[in-house]
Amino acid sequence: MSSSKRNLLSNTDVASHDPFAALRFRDYRLFTIGRVLLFTGSQMQTVAIGWELYERTNSAMVLGGVGLAQVLPMIILTLIAGDVADRRDRKHTVLLSVILLVFCSLALGVVSYSRGAVSLVYLCLLLTGVARAFLKPASDALMWQLLPVSAYTNAATWNSSSFQLATVIGPALGGLAIAVWNSATGVYILAAIAGLLCFVLLWKVKPQKSTFHKEPISLQALSAGAKFVWQNQLILAAISLDLFAVLLGGATALLPIFAKDILRVGPVELGYLQAAPSIGALFMALVLAHIPPLRQAGKVLLWSVAGFGIVTIIFGLSRWFWLSLLMLVLSGALDSISVVIRHTLVQIRTPEHLRGRVAAINSVFISASNELGGFESGLAAALFGTVASVVGGGVGTILVVIATAMIWPEIRQLKTLEDYKE
Repeated sequence: MSSSKRNLLSNTDVASHDPFAALRFRDYRLFTIGRVLLFTGSQMQTVAIGWELYERTNSAMVLGGVGLAQVLPMIILTLIAGDVADRRDRKHTVLLSVILLVFCSLALGVVSYSRGAVSLVYLCLLLTGVARAFLKPASDALMWQLLPVSAYTNAATWNSSSFQLATVIGPALGGLAIAVWNSATGVYILAAIAGLLCFVLLWKVKPQKSTFHKEPISLQALSAGAKFVWQNQLILAAISLDLFAVLLGGATALLPIFAKDILRVGPVELGYLQAAPSIGALFMALVLAHIPPLRQAGKVLLWSVAGFGIVTIIFGLSRWFWLSLLMLVLSGALDSISVVIRHTLVQIRTPEHLRGRVAAINSVFISASNELGGFESGLAAALFGTVASVVGGGVGTILVVIATAMIWPEIRQLKTLEDYKE
């Protein structure tokens, strides 16, 4: 093909690309706004839990246990939650899960106000994990029913954008609220209110026609999502790369320690640090929404994760607040690229009757990378020191990229994601 023809096709792609394609659907807008509210409250709550527990215990292991308490129920209930999402009304499952999250936030508020035992905080976090175990696969499967396949890639960018918007606003508001009230109690109440508003918006989403599977409950039916992922090596490669990169390279669980002991700043600055990755991710997601689909998606994925490892190393070595903030912004921007590519690839390749079970498997990978990554960071920090934990994790992330490129060479050959549409 001549260069003039290639330029013509490229210009046509830009001209025909609609950056707001997904947002033109009413139910998707309601769903997205509701998730923004729920995520905002969750992020505020995360800051409150981290600050309050570290103030009370000064323990890195206690901070790492926050993630572990939430991810264990998600791992244990993965197959059951995915099967429920493919067998029962997904909207009802989502609404019940949101109500349980509201209850957990209110309970955390009571424990915080009464200065209850740390074990009660962990109990609330375990119940939060149960709610999220059912919420994630059901909401993911429901969300893609609200859109035509042609809008999936655009929806993936807006999903990332809306999530990152919440994680920009939430930590900043959480840190500010703690500073103003000198207490985390009010933050939990605000998180509960956000959850109730989310419930109302999702209630207004119209019931969706679904093709639910009617196989008898069996191990084979429960594990169908895992089998599908294993047989699609490109999907397995993409989500495995994200799992191990964030598992090793994530430093967010240790931010209270960096804020208080290394950078020597207060709760407001902690909120900024918590929000920084999301600022970068939000900016990158908006950029991706406004440009045509990536033509070398596999190579972009690998380089973005490698860059994530590099900026993590620099963050771990930094003693200057603004440099640390910048590295966190860049880490979020690079991670956003991985998120959009992975989500688009998974949704385009997954049949409707398997969406819940595949979403459950994907959510375990995501949760394991985030929550178990927090536990790994806390454990490594307790054993080797906070800085060594973060720097070593960044080095590990780069090694994971190299290993992924060698084990799954087809990921280097991945071109435009739409080429894999069935």
